[in-house]
Amino acid sequence: MVRRAVAVLATFLVAGCAGLADTGAESAVGSDGTGPITLAIGRDTTAYLRPLLDRWNQAHPDEPVSLLELPEAADEQRAQMVANLQAHNDVYDVLALDVIWTAEFADAGWIAPLDRSLFPLDKLLKGVADTAIYRDKLWAAPYTSNAGLLYYRSDILKKEHLKPPKTWAELREQASRLSAKYHIGGYAGQFLPYEGLTVNFAEAVQSAGGSILSPDARTVTMDLGSARAALDFLVGGVKEGWIPREALTYKEEESRLAFQEGRLLFARNWPHAYGPAAHSKLAGKFSVTRLPGLNGPGSSSLGGYNLAISAFSKRQKSALDFIRYFTGRDNERLVLTEGSFPPVWADLYDDPELIERFPYLPALKEAIVSARPRPVTADYNQISLLISSAVSSALTLAKPVDETVADLKQGLGEVIQFGG
Repeated sequence: MVRRAVAVLATFLVAGCAGLADTGAESAVGSDGTGPITLAIGRDTTAYLRPLLDRWNQAHPDEPVSLLELPEAADEQRAQMVANLQAHNDVYDVLALDVIWTAEFADAGWIAPLDRSLFPLDKLLKGVADTAIYRDKLWAAPYTSNAGLLYYRSDILKKEHLKPPKTWAELREQASRLSAKYHIGGYAGQFLPYEGLTVNFAEAVQSAGGSILSPDARTVTMDLGSARAALDFLVGGVKEGWIPREALTYKEEESRLAFQEGRLLFARNWPHAYGPAAHSKLAGKFSVTRLPGLNGPGSSSLGGYNLAISAFSKRQKSALDFIRYFTGRDNERLVLTEGSFPPVWADLYDDPELIERFPYLPALKEAIVSARPRPVTADYNQISLLISSAVSSALTLAKPVDETVADLKQGLGEVIQFGG
């Protein structure tokens, strides 16, 4: 059953993807077309983008950039981009790609390679530049980085004379006891079956000392012990009630709002949720720290967005100039101060003025540097779909943990074999 489902899924996903050698993308590099361009990016939930784009537009009246907002969820963003690029449509000029899509989009010939010498890769956070490289070529410019953080109600923990949890046991105890005492939810992450759930599960496995796949995605490295511990942690929270059932419908925005509105004691989310919460009724009542793990601080998945040029854009020179500007240090500072998104320039995390305004920066830098990248493979989307679907079955209590983990390991092996 697993083999047949995987084969059907893989066939569906791979069918429309042309190989790099068939697209002529390489010959498109260096196009000197200029003029108005379009930036395709996920929905701007913090309303920071337009003012930043206006700065470019005012300085480049002949090359204005238009904002084309895609859905909030990464899976839906990818689906819209893929549909456009498979048709060789030139509507998108600059694409904001989840860092994990680099291999797939490059392999399919949908994005144009970039000249490394045009970008200050040595000034970026360790590991961030690697997310834009595939087969020794640079395919995008890092724009934002990301690592999951634990948001917590500092006012409640202070009242209870508690420090934020560093282990799952501490999180479980505090979430169980205090959620009942204060009549709020205990803990939530992104538990709807989509890429966010894949990330949450991968972080749990890593935080239990394991991994799911080798970095090149050619080997299943998931041992049943760490995977079972990770899934037991999440499923146990649902069964015991300190993870609210409602959280099984959460993506990033839903979990952000639940915490910001005072309905959660703890929440796993990306750093962009900090700014809105700091300007809400929770101002001064919350803080962030690294994710907890089985026996100590946990490990996040490395996230973020890279800016790439569509291989089918007719205005690649303007697109390149815009990307170089928009990923420059001055604009990266604004990405943090105006949008609460983690910049990619390393020295910004050590800026005293920024640390005073964003006291979580040292913890965030540590989380990003210690985060693990997701496997680099053109088949990542089918792997993610398999993981999120399997984990969702366990979280909804439709399938036992042991059976879920065993079937998932088998299914991953079949996806890798098919893709190979």
